[in-house]
Amino acid sequence: MDQAVNTPTGARRDEDIALDLFKFVASTAGIGRTAAPSAGFAAPSAAKAEDHVENLLDLYTRCLKAVSGNQGK
Repeated sequence: MDQAVNTPTGARRDEDIALDLFKFVASTAGIGRTAAPSAGFAAPSAAKAEDHVENLLDLYTRCLKAVSGNQGK
């Protein structure tokens, strides 16, 4: 049922597994959520959107390296 479309044996590509790992880590760590302001507290400066995207791409790259076995940088 959960077989990948392009693979007849049902094997998943490293990219797909890395994406699932990325989603898990991001949701668990709260990455990607917008910070809800609370009474009496304001963040000193919000990160730029470009910085946020760069961090997300870096996280995905790290997940892909972990899945494919390329731990070294």
